[in-house]
Amino acid sequence: QVQLVESGGGLVQAGGSLRLSCAASGRTFSTYAMGWFRQAPGKEREFVAAISWSGGSTAYADSVKGRFTISRNNAKNTVYLQMNSLKPEDTAVYYCAARNTIVIVTSMRYDYWGQGTQVTVSS
Repeated sequence: QVQLVESGGGLVQAGGSLRLSCAASGRTFSTYAMGWFRQAPGKEREFVAAISWSGGSTAYADSVKGRFTISRNNAKNTVYLQMNSLKPEDTAVYYCAARNTIVIVTSMRYDYWGQGTQVTVSS
């Protein structure tokens, strides 16, 4: 079992930055591919970014490419999402997810999910 706890959300003005963190329990974190997703009110959950177990491969949704950066620190069992140049349309609950695989995963096919952290971007 892997437990995921997100933090770092909050209220920020458009153009600002936030860094989300996702702390994972378990000693096998380094073998898990990780992802970030978001869900805005009235919308389906959507893919934001993903990173392979080693951190060597990353992928991004077109809507965040060039503004968001996913990274991980396996020694700290933590994955991060640095969000710059935030826009009001980035407002959503952000979730991290984990899957025990060596490949990068951009679909919803993750085994474990966190509870989410709210990000609100004001115009």
